[in-house]
Amino acid sequence: MTDSPDLARLRHIGWRDPALPDDPRRLGRVVAQHRAGYEIHDGSVAFNAQPAGHFLKRGLDPSLRPAVGDFVFLDHASHPVIEEVLPRRTVLTRAAAGERYERQIIATNIDYVLVITGLDGDFNPSRIERYLTLVEGSGARPVVLLSKADTDVDVAGAVAALQARLPADATVHPVNARDPSTVELLARYLGPGSSAVLVGSSGAGKSTLTNTLLGEERMATKAVRLHDSRGRHTTTHRALLSLPSGGCLIDTPGMRELKLTGEENLDLFADIEALAAQCRFADCGHSNEPGCAIQAALATGELSSQRWRNFLKLHDEREEQAATLEARLKRRAGPKPTGRPKRGEWRRPED
Repeated sequence: MTDSPDLARLRHIGWRDPALPDDPRRLGRVVAQHRAGYEIHDGSVAFNAQPAGHFLKRGLDPSLRPAVGDFVFLDHASHPVIEEVLPRRTVLTRAAAGERYERQIIATNIDYVLVITGLDGDFNPSRIERYLTLVEGSGARPVVLLSKADTDVDVAGAVAALQARLPADATVHPVNARDPSTVELLARYLGPGSSAVLVGSSGAGKSTLTNTLLGEERMATKAVRLHDSRGRHTTTHRALLSLPSGGCLIDTPGMRELKLTGEENLDLFADIEALAAQCRFADCGHSNEPGCAIQAALATGELSSQRWRNFLKLHDEREEQAATLEARLKRRAGPKPTGRPKRGEWRRPED
């Protein structure tokens, strides 16, 4: 049984369901977001659209607004309006930069998160662990790409050092982002109907890799700075692209700050949690206590000091963010005042 023309058309933009929804409205996918509105693709053409008024309400949780990767229903007007966001099967988020706690959606409805880092001065296993911690609750599968494998670096040594920090089932590929053979290597993640998001620092090679996967120089690229191998933000916004392989790729700007949301499980460090459970005392502080399994593992080299320090850093940040999130939710769910305020009484505006 073959797909209907409408269903086959939507496959090009990553539609995974076996049937179309029973709804007469126009169905499309958000491929870009700009200050002036959204760019939508319906599998045949791309067009601009505006969000309906209920998406613009003050105080609305930003995660409820359309995001890149969303499938949406629109009206059939000559100037389309996004009326509804369909349920998301996966969501990759981070905590937005700044003091105020907000979750920022990076991409939705993705199957893979391609975490790319250069094998030059950009190589940082601790940052890769942070990326993978953010990915683990998204529902998507992480794939680590070590770019610039064609440069004068110890590729095998870097791969071994990274794999020693990651779980045994972690997927790591050294790549040359300019080499067309990379397309064959990544085909398993970017086949028909699949969607992936490409994340990493500026200068890691995201735009170069995207151009190779597209088979054309569509994305602007620039040389990295010599002293720190950082790029110059050639990609300025998230954009979903249809690839010749049949898959969809969301390219993102370089991320300088990767804040946890407070909802991570830190599954990446399950081995450390297992070690802690072997300590003699249940309330072990893992410093000078007798019978500490963590300190014993550090002494023998079973647990690297760098990985232990990064775990503590991420754990503390997760706990701080979780407390901030809980306090924010309590404020929103708190009892609302009823009746008119008494004279001289100030009523705090709702969040």
